[in-house]
Amino acid sequence: MKTFPRSSGIQLHITSLPGARLGPEAYRFLDWLASAGQSWWQVLPLGPPDRYRSPYKSSSAFAAWRGLLAQPRARVSASEIAEFRERQRFWIGDWERFSGAGAVADQVRFEREWTALRRYGAERGVRLMGDVAIYVSPGSADHVAHPELFQRGFVAGAPPDAYAVEGQLWGNPLYYWPALRRSRYRWWVERLRRTLECFDLARIDHFRGFTAYWAIPDGAANAIGGSWRRGPGRAPFDAAVRELGRSLPLVAEDLGVITPAVHRLRDSLHLPGMAVLQFGLDPEERRSPHRLENQVERQVVYMGTHDQDTARGWYESLAPARRAAVDSQLQRHGVAERQPWWALTRLALSSPARLAIAQAQDVLGLGSAARMNDPSRAGGNWRWQMEPGALTPALARRLRELTAAAGRLPADRGVS
Repeated sequence: MKTFPRSSGIQLHITSLPGARLGPEAYRFLDWLASAGQSWWQVLPLGPPDRYRSPYKSSSAFAAWRGLLAQPRARVSASEIAEFRERQRFWIGDWERFSGAGAVADQVRFEREWTALRRYGAERGVRLMGDVAIYVSPGSADHVAHPELFQRGFVAGAPPDAYAVEGQLWGNPLYYWPALRRSRYRWWVERLRRTLECFDLARIDHFRGFTAYWAIPDGAANAIGGSWRRGPGRAPFDAAVRELGRSLPLVAEDLGVITPAVHRLRDSLHLPGMAVLQFGLDPEERRSPHRLENQVERQVVYMGTHDQDTARGWYESLAPARRAAVDSQLQRHGVAERQPWWALTRLALSSPARLAIAQAQDVLGLGSAARMNDPSRAGGNWRWQMEPGALTPALARRLRELTAAAGRLPADRGVS
């Protein structure tokens, strides 16, 4: 992908806005980002969430959720519907059959609202970054419409590790890559086309699955009995470049059990990887790629992801000795802030990584109650919402100052 200027942004899903929709609060947030010197707004997947509210287990890999609409009853003309059907003919019929009457009109409404929001952000120097869940949900519109593209008898997950002794049993259908190869990866090409119609940059979740994926026998009680199977490598991405005629502005989520083969695939595609500051502050892991001194320019650095505790919650949960070790590292890097979440923000912004992302909860200095998702529990996640007016002009000024000091302020906005 083409490089972009040294910059920073905030991760905040649309459902975490006051009102949880693409209404006035979304525009206010873009205004706040611009005033804070930020260049990116990262959201989570936009599809209809599952019954636990997870956007990563959506009923469609292409359709946006009606629940995000600011004006769900806005008029849609027959010509708009016909034009949308023609442009999105690969997937819209499958979604309409799955979702029922009004499905196409809702997608037209979403495109109308999303396009206006994206244009508003671009006029203020703020671009939109998305997130692509690698797998689809069982019984989703995609699974139902294209059963030949998915394996039978095995489901997705992750192997046991230090954090999950039984591994992670996700239960998503696994791709049947030989069938996708025979179709010249058309489904993935169209999915990436749809993604890049909506976003300026997108993160590919569980990127390592393109090198090798963990296959678990369907019906297993946990992930222990799974095994690694070879993925398709770069072939789906090459097919997308040929078809779309452009480079792919993607970020590889290269966290977890990462092998040299994953790094080779990521680098061969010229994609930035990820670093997570919370992972890099373990004093025992000096060779960790997440440590500040080991981070590189072709990366996106996060203070923490949506699956982790907030910066304040994480810091306050540390044992006294570990907290003292974190403080020592902050001092070693010349970071002195009265509030630890601002110290961690300053440290992340100082990274050599081209892009730095903080969660809105961290700018607000919120504790563990504001955590977006805890993968160790099934319920109670994806519910956090920001209070109206929480992101104040004072917070914008503070973040802008840190952003300018780190050399991440957009040049066309100056530093005033």
